Amino acid sequence: MKINSLQDLKKVQKQLALAHEQAQAEAAARAAAARLREAESNLFARAVGVVQRMPDPVRAPAPKTNVAPVAKQRQKDEEAVLRDALSDEFDASTLLDTDDMLSFRRPGIGRDVTHKLRKGDWAIQREVDLHGLRSEEARVVLAEFIRNAHRQGLRCLRVVHGKGLGSPGKTPVLKSKVHSWLVQKNQVMAFVQAKPAEGGAGALVVLLKPAG
Repeated sequence: MKINSLQDLKKVQKQLALAHEQAQAEAAARAAAARLREAESNLFARAVGVVQRMPDPVRAPAPKTNVAPVAKQRQKDEEAVLRDALSDEFDASTLLDTDDMLSFRRPGIGRDVTHKLRKGDWAIQREVDLHGLRSEEARVVLAEFIRNAHRQGLRCLRVVHGKGLGSPGKTPVLKSKVHSWLVQKNQVMAFVQAKPAEGGAGALVVLLKPAG
């Protein structure tokens, strides 16, 4: 813009003054906005207070579940009682009937009981096979079998002991021990050698007392 007169100069000065005022007003507005933001930030900080990092949570250890120990010692004790209750030193030969089948009946039990037992008047309800077991194993198995059968109210059982053909000297060692063990069991009323179809000389048919 050309300045040709004093009047033009005044116009230019006025425009410059307006531009300067406008620039100052904008600067003041920006400064006010910055102060407002800072004030708001300070207000939030004062309201919240000092921020501290929370410590890591302490985790309580998971409770240990105690696994119930297997009662091995009790089992051993029970087996020891069973072994002690059935002695190998007991001589049952004097208590066996001296027939060709060596049957047994307790005092007070008539011969008709063993006679009916041979005939099969009592149905066999359960059996245990001891054939092939070692003497110690057979003793425990037999004692537990008789005890459980009597507890369940069973009366007639079959006990398979084998004929001893696989034993040294072909001697039926387990057979004679089974006779002795059964005589020592109070639950046993009588026993006879099984019929040929039920095991013959390798098995016994056993009659138990009534439960209770």
